[in-house]
Amino acid sequence: MQRTLQPGQRCEVWIAGVTGESELVFTSDELLLEAPNWTLDGSALILNGDGKLWNFDVAGRTLSQVPLAGIPDLNNDHVLAPDGKQIFLSANDGHIYRAPLGGGAAERVTAVDGSFHFLHGVSPDGGELAYVGIDAGDFSQPGRLLTIPAGGGHSTLVDVGAGHCDGPEYSPDGKWLYLNTESFTSLPGHAQLARLRVDGTGFERLLDSETVDWFPHLSPDGDLASYIRFPHGTEGHPADLLVDVVLVSTGDWAAPLHTWPLFGGQGTLNVNSWSPDSARFAFVAYPLANTDSSKDHVRD
Repeated sequence: MQRTLQPGQRCEVWIAGVTGESELVFTSDELLLEAPNWTLDGSALILNGDGKLWNFDVAGRTLSQVPLAGIPDLNNDHVLAPDGKQIFLSANDGHIYRAPLGGGAAERVTAVDGSFHFLHGVSPDGGELAYVGIDAGDFSQPGRLLTIPAGGGHSTLVDVGAGHCDGPEYSPDGKWLYLNTESFTSLPGHAQLARLRVDGTGFERLLDSETVDWFPHLSPDGDLASYIRFPHGTEGHPADLLVDVVLVSTGDWAAPLHTWPLFGGQGTLNVNSWSPDSARFAFVAYPLANTDSSKDHVRD
């Protein structure tokens, strides 16, 4: 089922700068958009909404649907191919697809293996995808980290412990996978940020916090990262609660450079939303009628 806005709720697309400023660039009280990607030419954001793919022209502030064929309704897991011409997409049938970024026919990448596949990362050379697999679509079971050739084929399980993991994403140099995982704690849902080498070695925790931390996204130059911080005790990454979007240096994950508090969660920052020049990134807020996301939107 597709997410929709509650009565009195609105969708807000924001662009934040690495020096702490933020700008509201799109708002709607009809269409719930999620998970912005930034195109490689820096001109547009790619988002999903109502099961479809959308292109938001940053300069012109216009939104248009990307015409896709041969794919079921989309969820909020989508990543551009390194060539900037194709996009990999997760659909609500549990499969990963590849399609032209400008629109056209989609091709299924994943096999019918009884699992649900949730895409999050594409290697810098475009040859491999990292995704989370849910056996038999049973969401009471933890998600597992897997990789697969971008053209399809055999999936490889990567061991990151028994806890649920999500958001696996390649570093810009292709040497690491960054993710969130519950493998460091016995507290239900207490996800923490981690990384491991692409060969499966060197699994390490990046930040030891009391909050529930999801979806680490490195800037293209590798110097900075954004992630979303849920309140202590949150299980999963639900929608419609007070969260923080956090900016850090990859040299010190424990010292936020800037923090953007907002009403959101699911859909806010599920995929990498950095601009190609590493100067800005995008996120989505979902304020209710009695909230004002223009006030106190930056907290250092």
